[in-house]
Amino acid sequence: ICFEVDDGPGLCERLRSRGCSLWVPPTKVSDDSGSVTYGVVSSVVGNISHTLLDRSRYRGPFLPGFQAIPGTPLDVEDQIEITHFDHITCVCSRGSARAALRWYQQCFGFQRFQLNPQETLSEGYTISGQGVGMLLLALQSAKGTAALPPHNCKLILVESLSEGGTNQVDTFLEQHRGAGIQHIALCTPDIVNTTRALKQAGVRFFMPPATYYSQGGKEEEIRGAGQDPRALAELGILLDAAVPGDGEEGWLGADTSQSSPSQKKYLMQIFTHPIFPEETFFLELIDRRGAPGFGEANIRALWKAVQ
Repeated sequence: ICFEVDDGPGLCERLRSRGCSLWVPPTKVSDDSGSVTYGVVSSVVGNISHTLLDRSRYRGPFLPGFQAIPGTPLDVEDQIEITHFDHITCVCSRGSARAALRWYQQCFGFQRFQLNPQETLSEGYTISGQGVGMLLLALQSAKGTAALPPHNCKLILVESLSEGGTNQVDTFLEQHRGAGIQHIALCTPDIVNTTRALKQAGVRFFMPPATYYSQGGKEEEIRGAGQDPRALAELGILLDAAVPGDGEEGWLGADTSQSSPSQKKYLMQIFTHPIFPEETFFLELIDRRGAPGFGEANIRALWKAVQ
Protein backbone atom coordinates (compact mmCIF):
# COMPACT_ATOMS: atom_id res chain seq x y z
CA ILE A 1 0.00 0.00 0.00
CA CYS A 2 1.48 3.33 -1.07
CA PHE A 3 0.87 6.43 1.05
CA GLU A 4 1.56 9.83 -0.50
CA VAL A 5 3.22 11.96 2.16
CA ASP A 6 4.66 15.45 2.53
CA ASP A 7 8.02 14.42 4.00
CA GLY A 8 9.01 10.87 3.07
CA PRO A 9 12.55 10.88 4.51
CA GLY A 10 11.39 12.43 7.77
CA LEU A 11 8.57 9.92 8.17
CA CYS A 12 10.87 7.00 7.38
CA GLU A 13 13.24 8.14 10.10
CA ARG A 14 10.42 8.54 12.64
CA LEU A 15 9.10 5.07 11.82
CA ARG A 16 12.56 3.55 12.11
CA SER A 17 12.95 5.16 15.53
CA ARG A 18 9.69 3.43 16.54
CA GLY A 19 11.13 0.05 15.62
CA CYS A 20 9.67 -0.34 12.11
CA SER A 21 11.70 -2.32 9.59
CA LEU A 22 12.88 -0.08 6.75
CA TRP A 23 12.98 -2.32 3.67
CA VAL A 24 14.02 0.47 1.30
CA PRO A 25 15.69 3.61 2.69
CA PRO A 26 14.64 7.02 1.31
CA THR A 27 15.57 6.93 -2.38
CA LYS A 28 15.45 9.80 -4.87
CA VAL A 29 14.42 9.24 -8.51
CA SER A 30 14.43 12.03 -11.10
CA ASP A 31 13.66 12.90 -14.70
CA ASP A 32 13.07 16.14 -16.64
CA SER A 33 9.84 16.79 -14.70
CA GLY A 34 11.48 16.81 -11.29
CA SER A 35 12.13 14.25 -8.60
CA VAL A 36 10.31 12.00 -6.16
CA THR A 37 11.54 10.40 -2.97
CA TYR A 38 10.25 7.09 -1.66
CA GLY A 39 10.95 4.57 1.06
CA VAL A 40 9.38 1.24 2.01
CA VAL A 41 8.53 0.14 5.54
CA SER A 42 6.98 -3.06 6.84
CA SER A 43 3.54 -3.15 8.44
CA VAL A 44 2.48 -5.15 11.48
CA VAL A 45 -0.28 -6.78 9.41
CA GLY A 46 0.97 -9.92 7.68
CA ASN A 47 3.04 -9.36 4.56
CA ILE A 48 1.79 -5.81 3.97
CA SER A 49 4.40 -3.14 3.31
CA HIS A 50 3.97 0.60 2.84
CA THR A 51 5.69 2.71 0.22
CA LEU A 52 5.98 6.29 1.45
CA LEU A 53 5.99 8.55 -1.60
CA ASP A 54 6.85 12.25 -1.64
CA ARG A 55 5.89 13.82 -5.00
CA SER A 56 5.95 17.44 -3.86
CA ARG A 57 8.88 18.21 -6.19
CA TYR A 58 7.51 16.41 -9.24
CA ARG A 59 5.49 18.01 -12.08
CA GLY A 60 5.00 14.97 -14.34
CA PRO A 61 1.76 13.00 -14.81
CA PHE A 62 2.76 10.11 -12.53
CA LEU A 63 6.33 9.11 -11.64
CA PRO A 64 9.77 9.52 -13.24
CA GLY A 65 10.14 7.34 -16.31
CA PHE A 66 6.40 7.13 -17.01
CA GLN A 67 4.64 8.81 -19.92
CA ALA A 68 0.95 9.37 -20.55
CA ILE A 69 -0.44 7.09 -23.28
CA PRO A 70 -3.08 8.73 -25.49
CA GLY A 71 -6.17 6.71 -26.32
CA THR A 72 -7.26 3.36 -24.94
CA PRO A 73 -7.76 -0.15 -26.35
CA LEU A 74 -11.11 -0.48 -24.56
CA ASP A 75 -14.21 0.67 -26.40
CA VAL A 76 -16.09 0.67 -23.10
CA GLU A 77 -13.80 3.14 -21.33
CA ASP A 78 -16.26 6.03 -21.63
CA GLN A 79 -18.75 4.04 -19.54
CA ILE A 80 -16.25 3.19 -16.80
CA GLU A 81 -15.97 5.98 -14.26
CA ILE A 82 -13.78 5.28 -11.24
CA THR A 83 -12.72 8.32 -9.26
CA HIS A 84 -10.51 7.10 -6.40
CA PHE A 85 -9.73 4.37 -3.88
CA ASP A 86 -12.54 4.33 -1.34
CA HIS A 87 -11.04 1.99 1.24
CA ILE A 88 -8.71 -0.94 1.76
CA THR A 89 -9.73 -3.91 3.90
CA CYS A 90 -7.01 -5.85 5.70
CA VAL A 91 -7.58 -9.22 7.33
CA CYS A 92 -5.81 -9.61 10.67
CA SER A 93 -5.05 -12.81 12.51
CA ARG A 94 -7.23 -13.55 15.51
CA GLY A 95 -6.56 -11.27 18.45
CA SER A 96 -4.35 -8.82 16.51
CA ALA A 97 -6.74 -6.24 15.01
CA ARG A 98 -6.66 -3.86 17.98
CA ALA A 99 -2.86 -3.92 18.09
CA ALA A 100 -2.77 -3.14 14.36
CA LEU A 101 -5.19 -0.26 14.93
CA ARG A 102 -2.93 1.24 17.59
CA TRP A 103 0.10 0.84 15.28
CA TYR A 104 -1.52 2.85 12.47
CA GLN A 105 -2.64 5.48 14.95
CA GLN A 106 0.80 5.87 16.52
CA CYS A 107 2.96 5.51 13.40
CA PHE A 108 0.87 7.24 10.74
CA GLY A 109 -1.50 9.43 12.73
CA PHE A 110 -4.59 7.60 11.46
CA GLN A 111 -7.81 8.41 13.28
CA ARG A 112 -10.43 5.92 14.41
CA PHE A 113 -14.02 6.34 13.25
CA GLN A 114 -17.24 4.46 13.81
CA LEU A 115 -18.75 2.17 11.21
CA ASN A 116 -22.13 2.39 12.89
CA PRO A 117 -23.67 4.90 15.34
CA GLN A 118 -24.27 2.04 17.80
CA GLU A 119 -20.61 1.01 17.73
CA THR A 120 -18.48 1.74 20.78
CA LEU A 121 -14.92 2.84 20.12
CA SER A 122 -13.67 0.58 22.91
CA GLU A 123 -15.26 -2.58 21.49
CA GLY A 124 -15.39 -1.97 17.75
CA TYR A 125 -18.14 -3.10 15.39
CA THR A 126 -19.02 -6.78 15.57
CA ILE A 127 -21.14 -8.81 13.17
CA SER A 128 -22.44 -12.10 14.49
CA GLY A 129 -24.43 -14.88 12.91
CA GLN A 130 -23.94 -18.28 11.34
CA GLY A 131 -20.64 -18.23 9.46
CA VAL A 132 -20.07 -14.46 9.68
CA GLY A 133 -18.71 -13.70 13.16
CA MET A 134 -16.21 -10.88 12.76
CA LEU A 135 -14.82 -7.70 14.30
CA LEU A 136 -14.35 -4.58 12.17
CA LEU A 137 -12.26 -1.54 13.11
CA ALA A 138 -12.09 1.53 10.86
CA LEU A 139 -9.35 4.13 10.49
CA GLN A 140 -8.72 7.04 8.19
CA SER A 141 -5.82 9.35 7.49
CA ALA A 142 -5.89 13.07 8.13
CA LYS A 143 -7.74 15.21 5.63
CA GLY A 144 -5.97 16.18 2.41
CA THR A 145 -3.76 19.25 2.25
CA ALA A 146 -2.96 21.63 -0.57
CA ALA A 147 -0.14 19.29 -1.62
CA LEU A 148 -2.05 16.01 -1.26
CA PRO A 149 -5.33 14.65 -2.69
CA PRO A 150 -8.57 15.45 -0.83
CA HIS A 151 -9.67 11.80 -0.62
CA ASN A 152 -8.26 10.54 2.65
CA CYS A 153 -7.20 6.92 2.96
CA LYS A 154 -9.56 4.60 4.84
CA LEU A 155 -8.44 1.27 6.27
CA ILE A 156 -10.79 -1.42 7.56
CA LEU A 157 -9.22 -4.01 9.85
CA VAL A 158 -11.15 -7.29 10.03
CA GLU A 159 -10.70 -10.12 12.50
CA SER A 160 -12.62 -13.38 12.67
CA LEU A 161 -14.76 -14.06 15.74
CA SER A 162 -16.41 -17.18 14.38
CA GLU A 163 -16.72 -20.05 16.85
CA GLY A 164 -18.70 -22.45 14.67
CA GLY A 165 -16.62 -23.35 11.63
CA THR A 166 -14.72 -21.08 9.30
CA ASN A 167 -15.95 -17.90 7.67
CA GLN A 168 -14.67 -15.77 4.80
CA VAL A 169 -11.98 -14.20 7.00
CA ASP A 170 -10.72 -17.61 8.15
CA THR A 171 -10.69 -18.81 4.55
CA PHE A 172 -8.55 -15.83 3.58
CA LEU A 173 -6.06 -16.48 6.39
CA GLU A 174 -5.77 -20.13 5.39
CA GLN A 175 -5.38 -19.63 1.66
CA HIS A 176 -3.25 -16.49 1.93
CA ARG A 177 -1.17 -18.20 4.62
CA GLY A 178 -1.53 -15.30 7.00
CA ALA A 179 -2.84 -11.76 7.34
CA GLY A 180 -2.92 -9.38 4.39
CA ILE A 181 -5.02 -7.24 2.06
CA GLN A 182 -8.41 -8.84 1.42
CA HIS A 183 -9.87 -6.28 -0.97
CA ILE A 184 -9.64 -2.76 -2.34
CA ALA A 185 -12.79 -0.72 -2.97
CA LEU A 186 -12.92 1.59 -5.98
CA CYS A 187 -15.36 4.49 -5.85
CA THR A 188 -17.66 5.16 -8.79
CA PRO A 189 -20.47 7.71 -9.16
CA ASP A 190 -22.35 5.38 -11.55
CA ILE A 191 -22.09 1.78 -10.43
CA VAL A 192 -24.77 0.48 -12.82
CA ASN A 193 -23.11 1.60 -16.05
CA THR A 194 -19.60 0.93 -14.72
CA THR A 195 -20.55 -2.63 -13.76
CA ARG A 196 -22.14 -3.26 -17.15
CA ALA A 197 -19.06 -1.96 -18.94
CA LEU A 198 -16.67 -4.02 -16.81
CA LYS A 199 -18.75 -7.16 -17.36
CA GLN A 200 -18.59 -6.48 -21.07
CA ALA A 201 -14.81 -6.25 -20.72
CA GLY A 202 -14.71 -9.68 -19.05
CA VAL A 203 -14.71 -8.88 -15.32
CA ARG A 204 -16.45 -11.57 -13.25
CA PHE A 205 -18.57 -10.45 -10.31
CA PHE A 206 -20.13 -12.39 -7.46
CA MET A 207 -23.89 -12.80 -7.78
CA PRO A 208 -25.77 -12.69 -4.46
CA PRO A 209 -28.60 -15.16 -3.81
CA ALA A 210 -31.77 -14.26 -5.72
CA THR A 211 -33.65 -14.06 -2.41
CA TYR A 212 -31.47 -11.11 -1.37
CA TYR A 213 -33.64 -8.73 -3.39
CA SER A 214 -36.96 -9.95 -1.98
CA GLN A 215 -36.25 -10.87 1.64
CA GLY A 216 -37.00 -8.74 4.68
CA GLY A 217 -38.24 -5.63 2.92
CA LYS A 218 -35.15 -5.31 0.72
CA GLU A 219 -37.22 -4.57 -2.38
CA GLU A 220 -38.94 -1.71 -0.56
CA GLU A 221 -35.58 -0.45 0.68
CA ILE A 222 -34.22 -0.41 -2.87
CA ARG A 223 -37.29 1.33 -4.27
CA GLY A 224 -37.20 3.81 -1.40
CA ALA A 225 -33.69 4.75 -2.49
CA GLY A 226 -34.96 5.43 -6.00
CA GLN A 227 -33.35 2.35 -7.55
CA ASP A 228 -34.85 -0.47 -9.63
CA PRO A 229 -34.63 -3.85 -7.84
CA ARG A 230 -34.71 -5.75 -11.13
CA ALA A 231 -31.84 -3.72 -12.60
CA LEU A 232 -29.69 -4.26 -9.50
CA ALA A 233 -30.57 -7.97 -9.37
CA GLU A 234 -29.63 -8.41 -13.01
CA LEU A 235 -26.13 -7.09 -12.32
CA GLY A 236 -25.71 -8.42 -8.77
CA ILE A 237 -25.42 -4.99 -7.15
CA LEU A 238 -26.12 -4.79 -3.40
CA LEU A 239 -27.74 -1.79 -1.70
CA ASP A 240 -27.42 -0.74 1.93
CA ALA A 241 -29.40 2.21 3.28
CA ALA A 242 -27.85 4.27 6.07
CA VAL A 243 -29.34 3.71 9.50
CA PRO A 244 -30.61 6.76 11.44
CA GLY A 245 -27.64 8.78 12.64
CA ASP A 246 -25.30 7.83 9.78
CA GLY A 247 -23.55 10.75 8.16
CA GLU A 248 -24.29 13.21 10.95
CA GLU A 249 -22.19 16.34 10.89
CA GLY A 250 -18.99 15.83 12.80
CA TRP A 251 -18.90 12.05 12.39
CA LEU A 252 -15.39 11.33 11.21
CA GLY A 253 -16.37 8.69 8.67
CA ALA A 254 -19.11 10.70 7.01
CA ASP A 255 -19.06 11.64 3.33
CA THR A 256 -22.20 13.45 2.26
CA SER A 257 -20.84 15.00 -0.92
CA GLN A 258 -23.33 13.16 -3.15
CA SER A 259 -26.55 13.83 -1.25
CA SER A 260 -28.44 16.63 0.45
CA PRO A 261 -29.78 16.38 4.02
CA SER A 262 -33.31 15.73 2.67
CA GLN A 263 -32.28 12.80 0.47
CA LYS A 264 -32.22 9.17 1.56
CA LYS A 265 -28.63 8.14 2.22
CA TYR A 266 -27.47 4.78 0.91
CA LEU A 267 -24.65 3.04 -0.89
CA MET A 268 -24.43 0.40 -3.60
CA GLN A 269 -21.63 -2.12 -3.97
CA ILE A 270 -20.56 -5.16 -5.93
CA PHE A 271 -17.60 -7.53 -5.54
CA THR A 272 -15.46 -9.28 -8.11
CA HIS A 273 -14.41 -12.89 -7.98
CA PRO A 274 -10.93 -13.37 -6.48
CA ILE A 275 -8.20 -12.06 -8.78
CA PHE A 276 -5.95 -15.05 -8.06
CA PRO A 277 -6.69 -18.81 -8.04
CA GLU A 278 -6.94 -18.77 -4.24
CA GLU A 279 -9.96 -17.26 -2.49
CA THR A 280 -8.02 -14.24 -1.31
CA PHE A 281 -7.75 -10.81 -2.93
CA PHE A 282 -10.70 -9.26 -4.79
CA LEU A 283 -11.99 -5.83 -5.80
CA GLU A 284 -15.11 -3.93 -4.85
CA LEU A 285 -17.01 -1.19 -6.66
CA ILE A 286 -18.81 1.20 -4.32
CA ASP A 287 -21.19 4.02 -5.21
CA ARG A 288 -21.88 6.30 -2.25
CA ARG A 289 -25.07 8.32 -2.17
CA GLY A 290 -24.35 10.06 1.12
CA ALA A 291 -23.91 6.91 3.22
CA PRO A 292 -20.59 6.72 5.09
CA GLY A 293 -20.66 3.03 5.97
CA PHE A 294 -19.21 0.03 4.17
CA GLY A 295 -22.28 -2.13 3.57
CA GLU A 296 -22.17 -3.93 6.90
CA ALA A 297 -25.71 -5.26 6.34
CA ASN A 298 -24.56 -6.83 3.06
CA ILE A 299 -21.73 -8.89 4.56
CA ARG A 300 -24.02 -11.84 5.22
CA ALA A 301 -25.25 -11.70 1.62
CA LEU A 302 -21.66 -11.69 0.37
CA TRP A 303 -20.81 -14.68 2.56
CA LYS A 304 -23.79 -16.58 1.15
CA ALA A 305 -22.59 -15.76 -2.36
CA VAL A 306 -19.13 -17.11 -1.56
CA GLN A 307 -20.68 -20.34 -0.31
